[in-house]
Amino acid sequence: MQGKRLELTIRVGLTLVIGALFAWAYVSGTFQFIMDHPDDLIYLLQQHLKLVGLSSLLAVAIAVPLGIFITRPRFKKYDWIVINFANIGQTVPSLAVLALVMSYLGIGYMTAVFALWIYSLLPILRNTVAGIESVNRSILDAGKGMGMTQYQVLWKLELPNSLYAILAGIRTSIVINVGTAALAFLIGGGGLGDLIFTGISLYDTGIMLSGALPVTLLAVIIDFLLGKFEKIIIPRGVQRNLETL
Repeated sequence: MQGKRLELTIRVGLTLVIGALFAWAYVSGTFQFIMDHPDDLIYLLQQHLKLVGLSSLLAVAIAVPLGIFITRPRFKKYDWIVINFANIGQTVPSLAVLALVMSYLGIGYMTAVFALWIYSLLPILRNTVAGIESVNRSILDAGKGMGMTQYQVLWKLELPNSLYAILAGIRTSIVINVGTAALAFLIGGGGLGDLIFTGISLYDTGIMLSGALPVTLLAVIIDFLLGKFEKIIIPRGVQRNLETL
C-alpha cells in the first residue's frame, strides 16, 4: 500500500508540475507559433507519431521473440551475444547512434526509424528475459507434472506470469523513444524536433517550446495509456500477486 501511495503522490506531483509549466507557457505567449501555424504542428506531430510508432512496433516484434528465444535452455548460451548487441543502442549516446546509422544509410525517414529501432531494443529485451527467468520454478514444475508440453508451459505459464515485466519494458522503451525521436530532425526524419532545433538556431524560445512541450505532453499521455493497457491485459491473478508484494 505504501508503494502505491508513493507512486500516486509522484504521479500527482509530476502532473501538477507539467500543468504549471503549460500554464506558464500559455500566459507568457509561448504558444503564439502554435496558434499562428496549427497545421504545421499537426503535420509535425503526425510525423513524430509515425517515427515512434513504426520504430517501437519493430522493436517489440524483434525484442520479445528474441528474448523468449534466448531463455530456452538449448539457446541460453547465446544470450550474452544478443544482450550485448542490444546494449549498443543504450551505451552509445543517441546522437552517436544517429551519426553512425546516417554514415551508412544516408539521411531520411527510414534511417531515423532504423536508429530509433536500435535505441528501443534493450529495455524490451532485458525485461522479457528478466520476466521469464523470474517466474517461480514451482509453477513450471507443476505444469510439467500435469503433462504440459514445453510450448504449453511457455504460453500458459511463463508468458502470463512474466507479462508485467515485458509490458513494463515496452512502456519504458516507447516513452524514451518519444523524446529521442525529436533528434530525428537532425538526419531529415522530421517530427517535432523540427520546431525544437529551429527555435534553438533562431534563439526563439517560443518556437523551441512549441516543439518541446508537445513532446513532453505526448510522453505523459502515452505512458498513461500504456499503464491502463497493462491493467487490462495482465491476468488478474498476476495483478493480485503483485499487489501483495
